[in-house]
Amino acid sequence: MAMFIQMFVDHQASLQVKVLENGNQEVVLLDDAGKEIVLSFERKFNTYVCQGSCRITNKNLVNLMRKAVAAFKGSATVHRIYETYVMIYEYEQGSVVKIVECKGDTERLIYEYKDTLGLLEQLFRKTEVEHEIEMIKAQINTMLDLRNDMEDVAVRGQIDERLTQLTHRLFVLEA
Repeated sequence: MAMFIQMFVDHQASLQVKVLENGNQEVVLLDDAGKEIVLSFERKFNTYVCQGSCRITNKNLVNLMRKAVAAFKGSATVHRIYETYVMIYEYEQGSVVKIVECKGDTERLIYEYKDTLGLLEQLFRKTEVEHEIEMIKAQINTMLDLRNDMEDVAVRGQIDERLTQLTHRLFVLEA
Protein backbone atom coordinates (compact mmCIF):
# COMPACT_ATOMS: atom_id res chain seq x y z
CA MET A 1 0.00 0.00 0.00
CA ALA A 2 2.86 2.34 0.83
CA MET A 3 4.36 1.77 -2.63
CA PHE A 4 1.00 2.57 -4.26
CA ILE A 5 0.73 5.84 -2.34
CA GLN A 6 4.38 6.69 -3.02
CA MET A 7 3.80 6.26 -6.76
CA PHE A 8 1.23 9.07 -6.68
CA VAL A 9 3.31 11.24 -4.34
CA ASP A 10 6.34 10.92 -6.64
CA HIS A 11 4.27 12.33 -9.50
CA GLN A 12 3.02 15.29 -7.43
CA ALA A 13 -0.56 14.04 -7.31
CA SER A 14 -2.72 15.64 -4.62
CA LEU A 15 -3.98 12.96 -2.31
CA GLN A 16 -5.13 12.20 1.18
CA VAL A 17 -4.97 8.84 2.92
CA LYS A 18 -7.54 7.85 5.51
CA VAL A 19 -6.84 4.83 7.67
CA LEU A 20 -10.07 3.29 8.90
CA GLU A 21 -10.50 1.50 12.22
CA ASN A 22 -10.60 -1.99 10.70
CA GLY A 23 -7.28 -1.55 8.84
CA ASN A 24 -8.90 -0.61 5.55
CA GLN A 25 -7.77 2.57 3.83
CA GLU A 26 -9.26 5.24 1.63
CA VAL A 27 -7.09 7.10 -0.84
CA VAL A 28 -8.65 10.37 -1.98
CA LEU A 29 -7.14 11.80 -5.16
CA LEU A 30 -7.84 15.39 -6.16
CA ASP A 31 -8.03 16.31 -9.83
CA ASP A 32 -7.39 19.76 -11.33
CA ALA A 33 -10.98 20.90 -10.71
CA GLY A 34 -10.78 19.90 -7.03
CA LYS A 35 -13.03 16.90 -7.61
CA GLU A 36 -12.37 14.02 -5.20
CA ILE A 37 -11.77 10.52 -6.50
CA VAL A 38 -12.20 8.07 -3.63
CA LEU A 39 -10.52 4.67 -3.83
CA SER A 40 -11.50 2.34 -0.98
CA PHE A 41 -9.00 -0.40 -0.20
CA GLU A 42 -10.10 -3.37 1.86
CA ARG A 43 -7.43 -5.37 3.63
CA LYS A 44 -7.61 -9.06 2.69
CA PHE A 45 -4.91 -11.18 4.29
CA ASN A 46 -1.63 -9.38 3.49
CA THR A 47 -2.88 -7.37 0.51
CA TYR A 48 -5.23 -4.48 -0.17
CA VAL A 49 -8.04 -4.86 -2.68
CA CYS A 50 -9.80 -1.93 -4.32
CA GLN A 51 -13.20 -2.68 -5.83
CA GLY A 52 -15.52 -0.14 -7.33
CA SER A 53 -15.57 2.41 -10.07
CA CYS A 54 -14.43 5.96 -10.52
CA ARG A 55 -14.20 8.58 -13.24
CA ILE A 56 -10.80 10.19 -13.75
CA THR A 57 -10.45 13.02 -16.25
CA ASN A 58 -7.02 14.34 -15.28
CA LYS A 59 -4.52 12.91 -17.79
CA ASN A 60 -1.74 12.70 -15.19
CA LEU A 61 -3.97 10.72 -12.81
CA VAL A 62 -5.24 8.53 -15.66
CA ASN A 63 -1.67 7.58 -16.60
CA LEU A 64 -0.73 7.00 -12.96
CA MET A 65 -3.74 4.75 -12.43
CA ARG A 66 -2.88 2.79 -15.59
CA LYS A 67 0.70 2.37 -14.34
CA ALA A 68 -0.57 1.34 -10.90
CA VAL A 69 -2.88 -1.34 -12.36
CA ALA A 70 0.06 -2.73 -14.35
CA ALA A 71 2.64 -2.46 -11.56
CA PHE A 72 0.45 -4.05 -8.88
CA LYS A 73 -0.95 -6.75 -11.19
CA GLY A 74 -4.49 -5.43 -10.92
CA SER A 75 -7.59 -6.33 -12.88
CA ALA A 76 -9.66 -3.47 -14.24
CA THR A 77 -11.92 -2.27 -17.01
CA VAL A 78 -10.97 1.15 -18.31
CA HIS A 79 -13.22 3.25 -20.54
CA ARG A 80 -11.30 5.90 -22.46
CA ILE A 81 -13.94 8.32 -23.68
CA TYR A 82 -13.35 10.31 -26.86
CA GLU A 83 -15.73 12.63 -28.75
CA THR A 84 -17.08 10.06 -31.21
CA TYR A 85 -16.19 6.72 -29.65
CA VAL A 86 -15.15 4.87 -26.49
CA MET A 87 -12.20 2.52 -26.15
CA ILE A 88 -12.63 -0.20 -23.50
CA TYR A 89 -9.47 -1.76 -22.13
CA GLU A 90 -9.69 -4.90 -19.99
CA TYR A 91 -6.76 -5.66 -17.70
CA GLU A 92 -6.11 -8.98 -15.97
CA GLN A 93 -3.21 -9.28 -13.55
CA GLY A 94 -1.71 -6.05 -14.86
CA SER A 95 -1.79 -6.90 -18.57
CA VAL A 96 -4.19 -5.73 -21.28
CA VAL A 97 -6.15 -8.77 -22.44
CA LYS A 98 -8.80 -7.09 -24.57
CA ILE A 99 -9.46 -3.79 -26.34
CA VAL A 100 -12.87 -2.97 -27.80
CA GLU A 101 -13.90 0.15 -29.73
CA CYS A 102 -17.50 1.31 -29.23
CA LYS A 103 -19.15 3.69 -31.69
CA GLY A 104 -22.81 4.15 -30.95
CA ASP A 105 -24.33 0.67 -30.75
CA THR A 106 -21.53 -1.09 -32.62
CA GLU A 107 -18.55 -2.73 -30.95
CA ARG A 108 -15.37 -3.72 -32.77
CA LEU A 109 -12.75 -5.99 -31.25
CA ILE A 110 -9.35 -4.35 -31.63
CA TYR A 111 -7.19 -6.75 -29.63
CA GLU A 112 -7.66 -9.91 -27.60
CA TYR A 113 -4.93 -11.84 -25.85
CA LYS A 114 -4.77 -15.49 -26.77
CA ASP A 115 -2.55 -17.75 -24.72
CA THR A 116 -1.41 -19.78 -27.74
CA LEU A 117 1.49 -21.37 -25.91
CA GLY A 118 -0.78 -22.32 -22.99
CA LEU A 119 -3.39 -23.77 -25.35
CA LEU A 120 -0.75 -25.79 -27.20
CA GLU A 121 0.66 -27.05 -23.91
CA GLN A 122 -2.84 -28.00 -22.77
CA LEU A 123 -3.41 -29.91 -26.02
CA PHE A 124 -0.03 -31.60 -25.65
CA ARG A 125 -0.92 -32.76 -22.14
CA LYS A 126 -4.23 -34.25 -23.26
CA THR A 127 -3.90 -38.02 -23.27
CA GLU A 128 -7.51 -39.13 -23.76
CA VAL A 129 -6.86 -40.18 -27.36
CA GLU A 130 -3.84 -42.26 -26.36
CA HIS A 131 -5.90 -43.98 -23.66
CA GLU A 132 -8.71 -44.71 -26.12
CA ILE A 133 -6.20 -46.14 -28.61
CA GLU A 134 -4.81 -48.47 -25.94
CA MET A 135 -8.35 -49.58 -24.97
CA ILE A 136 -9.27 -50.28 -28.61
CA LYS A 137 -6.07 -52.26 -29.16
CA ALA A 138 -6.87 -54.35 -26.07
CA GLN A 139 -10.43 -54.92 -27.36
CA ILE A 140 -9.11 -55.95 -30.79
CA ASN A 141 -6.69 -58.43 -29.20
CA THR A 142 -9.48 -59.89 -27.08
CA MET A 143 -11.81 -60.12 -30.10
CA LEU A 144 -9.10 -61.81 -32.21
CA ASP A 145 -8.48 -64.39 -29.48
CA LEU A 146 -12.24 -64.99 -29.21
CA ARG A 147 -12.53 -65.30 -33.02
CA ASN A 148 -9.71 -67.88 -33.15
CA ASP A 149 -11.44 -69.96 -30.45
CA MET A 150 -14.89 -69.71 -32.05
CA GLU A 151 -16.07 -72.32 -34.57
CA ASP A 152 -19.61 -71.00 -35.10
CA VAL A 153 -19.66 -69.12 -38.45
CA ALA A 154 -22.49 -66.76 -37.39
CA VAL A 155 -20.65 -65.69 -34.23
CA ARG A 156 -17.41 -65.27 -36.24
CA GLY A 157 -19.33 -62.95 -38.61
CA GLN A 158 -20.44 -60.77 -35.68
CA ILE A 159 -16.89 -60.71 -34.32
CA ASP A 160 -15.56 -59.73 -37.77
CA GLU A 161 -18.13 -56.93 -37.96
CA ARG A 162 -17.08 -55.62 -34.52
CA LEU A 163 -13.38 -55.90 -35.51
CA THR A 164 -14.09 -53.83 -38.63
CA GLN A 165 -15.68 -51.09 -36.47
CA LEU A 166 -12.80 -51.15 -33.99
CA THR A 167 -10.09 -51.02 -36.66
CA HIS A 168 -11.85 -48.12 -38.39
CA ARG A 169 -12.02 -46.18 -35.10
CA LEU A 170 -8.36 -47.02 -34.44
CA PHE A 171 -7.42 -45.73 -37.89
CA VAL A 172 -9.32 -42.47 -37.28
CA LEU A 173 -7.69 -41.91 -33.88
CA GLU A 174 -4.18 -42.64 -35.10
CA ALA A 175 -4.58 -40.38 -38.13
